[in-house]
Amino acid sequence: MMKKYIILLTLLTVSSLPSFSCTNLIVGKKASKDGSVLCSYSADSYGMFIGLCHYPAGKHKPGEMRKIYDWDTNKYWGEIPEALETYNVIGNINEWQVTIAETTYGGREEMCDSTGLIDYGSLIYIGLQRSKTAREAIKVMTSLVEKYGFNSEGETFTICDPNEAWIMEMQGKGPGSKSVVWVAQRIPDDAICAHANQSRIRQFDMKDKKNVMYSKDVVKFAREKGWFSGKDSEFSWADAYAPADFGGRRYCDARVWSFFNRWAEGGFDEYLPWALGKDKDAKPMPLWIKAKQKLGVEDLEASMRDHYEGTPLRLDCDNDPGQGLYSAPYRPTPLSYDVDGVTYFNERPISTQQSGFTFIAQMRSWLPRQIGGILWFGNDDANMVAFTPCYCSMTVQPECYNTPGADALHFSMDNAYWVCNWVSNMVYPRYSMMFPSLKELRDRLDNKYLSQQKAIEDEAQRILTEKGEQACAKYLNDYSVREAQDMLRQWRELAIYLIVKYNDMAVKPEKDGKFELTPHGIGATVKRPGYTESVRKAIAKQTGERYIVPKDTEK
Repeated sequence: MMKKYIILLTLLTVSSLPSFSCTNLIVGKKASKDGSVLCSYSADSYGMFIGLCHYPAGKHKPGEMRKIYDWDTNKYWGEIPEALETYNVIGNINEWQVTIAETTYGGREEMCDSTGLIDYGSLIYIGLQRSKTAREAIKVMTSLVEKYGFNSEGETFTICDPNEAWIMEMQGKGPGSKSVVWVAQRIPDDAICAHANQSRIRQFDMKDKKNVMYSKDVVKFAREKGWFSGKDSEFSWADAYAPADFGGRRYCDARVWSFFNRWAEGGFDEYLPWALGKDKDAKPMPLWIKAKQKLGVEDLEASMRDHYEGTPLRLDCDNDPGQGLYSAPYRPTPLSYDVDGVTYFNERPISTQQSGFTFIAQMRSWLPRQIGGILWFGNDDANMVAFTPCYCSMTVQPECYNTPGADALHFSMDNAYWVCNWVSNMVYPRYSMMFPSLKELRDRLDNKYLSQQKAIEDEAQRILTEKGEQACAKYLNDYSVREAQDMLRQWRELAIYLIVKYNDMAVKPEKDGKFELTPHGIGATVKRPGYTESVRKAIAKQTGERYIVPKDTEK
């Protein structure tokens, strides 16, 4: 049975994740509006095709083995003994509301171990299948790689449950070692945290057994390698195992800075030099901060859609030709490029076009677990999708997130990844013109899901009391599937609307929600907005007198 789901996951994933992929945001239960633990994940990789994976709960016989396939490449690594019992997993949340996400930071190349049996992606889903709490997930994950080895680069994991949020960093100990060093730190309940492809844990209190866990040789190994020589209390994981260079700060930590800057009291200018990446003596950011207000799901949605708006790193600058004709806050890759022997770079915000999927996990301790855990899920760039609710008790995926015949090379109108990407790829090159139409639908759906959440969950609790767990889970599963499929329907309608309304860079006028007609029954005269003012000025400056119309032109 497990082989079936391994094959399914294989079909939904392609290619290795490049550097500077993925972003995680974390909110402690006392920092959220309703007492939820919240975390988010944007899985960013060019060419990634992926849906909403599912691993069913199961009972396994002694001696049963689990095959390990690399989450990125599908390469077969080997097999490990299966647990006697595994829990239901939908996406990156399990039936106990445990959520695990990640970002890859790389770290020292010489620490990579190609002989390890478990890659970071496999470790996430095995951890979810075997854990009832975040602490248990940490113990499961670390014990597995300490026994079988870690076949990935340096990794930061977000590990949360309804009561706690943790961040764990892990690296191998070199080729053939089949061993790891790691450290895990609990995020205070009243704090927010983030990581984005740069190691974030620096000094940690080794005496705080309640809030800190680490491998026994975490300091000793660094000493043996000559990467650290101070007192144990001065040891910094990031400085020893993953020192930040320009890219680690400007491409990666800048995303963390933007999240903190959005929610810190008075902003976060003190740490802007660190985010800009050019001042070698800049002060590193703290691992977490206290937010100026309590955050909700809608606030994390907004944060995941960030392009550095309102900051010095913003991507819609009037004098930047990279914005194109329509002020797009997106830039093509690669992140760096050469001009006459000089290397330049693009900004890398949280919201990016290469997102394969994105989610916000909401975990609530005061509700029955079938109801308390939600994965708010989108199958493209967070800025370009609505987050549909997927309850942690789901055992049947929406077809739009698990579409037969659809993959990275085969488009399907029944598949959310492809329909959402179809729409977003129409919008990217004409962003200021077309994005408002997408945003209106996106926000309307998001607001609908959040506004009806209480009523749905009240009914789910009634069903749980009167009819039992299975009936409750089915009700929530049916609701989640219905909303995801309706989202797909409306996104297909949006695609058709966009091509009709904005065809040939003109705009068809509307009245009362319908396209206007002339008295004779044909489409009203289109509007031709032309260049924005900033583009007109840029063209005039660059071309000089070439396009000036003479004032005394003969009639």
